[in-house]
Amino acid sequence: MKTYTYNQLSDSEIESLCRRPKMDFGSVFGQVQPILDDIESNGDQAIREFTQKFDGVDPDPLVVDPNDILINLSDEIISALDRAMHNISKFHQRQISDDIEVETQTGVDCRRVSKPIEKVGVYVPGGTAPLPSTAMMLCIPAMIAGCKTIVLATPPGKDGAIPESVAYVAQKTGVSKIVKAGGAQAIAGMALGTESIPKVDKIFGPGNQYVTAAKMMLQNSEAMISIDMPAGPSEVLVIADETADPEFVAIDLLSQAEHGADSQAILVATKETDIPAISEALEKQLANLPRKEFASKAIENSFIVVVDHSRKAIQFSNRYAPEHLIINTKDADYLADKVTNAGSVFIGPWTPESMGDYASGTNHTLPTYGYARMYSGVSLSSFQKFITMQKISEKGLKDLGPTVETLAKLEGLDAHKQAVSLRLKKLSEK
Repeated sequence: MKTYTYNQLSDSEIESLCRRPKMDFGSVFGQVQPILDDIESNGDQAIREFTQKFDGVDPDPLVVDPNDILINLSDEIISALDRAMHNISKFHQRQISDDIEVETQTGVDCRRVSKPIEKVGVYVPGGTAPLPSTAMMLCIPAMIAGCKTIVLATPPGKDGAIPESVAYVAQKTGVSKIVKAGGAQAIAGMALGTESIPKVDKIFGPGNQYVTAAKMMLQNSEAMISIDMPAGPSEVLVIADETADPEFVAIDLLSQAEHGADSQAILVATKETDIPAISEALEKQLANLPRKEFASKAIENSFIVVVDHSRKAIQFSNRYAPEHLIINTKDADYLADKVTNAGSVFIGPWTPESMGDYASGTNHTLPTYGYARMYSGVSLSSFQKFITMQKISEKGLKDLGPTVETLAKLEGLDAHKQAVSLRLKKLSEK
């Protein structure tokens, strides 16, 4: 990992370090568009053909009821899933907010009420291992929000089956349908709707560049959907000082690096930090990782920033806006209060990022690529929409009406003005 000294960097050099590798979607869009077009025209049959082409399996049937899937998990796995779901549910239940009602002036009552998004689609990536954690993070808040239709899409295994752990979460969270498909074809199926896949209003979930491209393209199409957030490669920024255990710091960097070669793992260390010990621990731990090929490439593209003190570390972190921020310093609580840009923060030596990934209760679907400056991670409100309402009495119209007449006239919108003026005239004739 290349090392930089913070106080020797120019502003433009700091900006360059904060800039993520460019994602070139040009060629990807060109590959994804024919998939979207085919599915729009041919529905289920096109999805099955693409799944056969890309995953080597024909999902027949394409859509299943999660309750029809037989679960044969060990007691240990069931217990772990139940504990994680309990904590995630508890945290998201607390996010339920009361509707707002305010009398802005006498006779003018304004309200904001929350309503669930009726139909949502959640994408759970496949690959080398099942990802029930993603299913939990998306299906639990959808259930709590009251979404009427939850469609879950995930790639089938070579045997055409859905991972039992994912199916178990689907059963527990009221998922309506499971689509046995992945990639752009799964996103298109949920966004456009097919003979067997209900069309949804919003799509959630991580995925590769083809999944991301499909979400972006469909959001800006006649499919009329929204998506959770823009997404890029996974990333972590670790702030450490001399009190940090080098083995903890090393494994925290690697736990993000093992996601893929394009993952970002950044260490911001005070000058008293034992960086050589961290580097040594990292090399030892890397050698024993099953995914060391991915992790080593990610580490090669990552870097270390050395700062004079921890306050400079949080300054750099806020500018970088990491998806995950781990603060492993003696003043971790103080620094956490100074965070302005981060997806999720992990405070102190006993809080690895993997706790939030699985079972602490917070959501692990987070903004990457610097989007933490303006986006939040997935929460209960991600599955809701908020509607404002107002009711105005005769007195309220008499008192506030002239103000609206003046402003409407100022903007040259006479019908707006007359909508008030006609009512005021009727009131004056009573």
